[in-house]
Amino acid sequence: MTLNPPDHDHLKTLLQECRQCGTCCRKYKKVLLQGDEPEFIKKMGGHVGVDATLRELREKPLEQLIEENKQKGKVYMIHPDDKGCIFLERRNGLYRCKIYNYRPLSCKGFRCNLADNSFLSLFATDSIHLLGQDRFGLPLDKKNSPI
Repeated sequence: MTLNPPDHDHLKTLLQECRQCGTCCRKYKKVLLQGDEPEFIKKMGGHVGVDATLRELREKPLEQLIEENKQKGKVYMIHPDDKGCIFLERRNGLYRCKIYNYRPLSCKGFRCNLADNSFLSLFATDSIHLLGQDRFGLPLDKKNSPI
């Protein structure tokens, strides 16, 4: 009996070059920011926020939560509506980043695998998983990692 190699045609769309479809920038609701990126994003008119549970908000003032999250490196560019990233624009039928050369490191490290929506169901609205981090910006547990 001869075993045939597995058919991997369904994986050919993964990790391809950007098709400028805008899916990643429209679907993901937050992007991890590092260093001085939060200040730059705010200066450019973007939305910056932190993860906080309702319990934390009841127990601590918002300013304290913001400062604690900054110290932990858990500050995000937030896309509060269904339009996606505020820096995403459509020109000539293609989507482009208005701050492409100055985009956050998380955006620079992102590799498109959504051209066929194959991973969208796995990662829902949290692109941070694709960078090897959980939704809190911590390293993924390798044995429980979806990737």
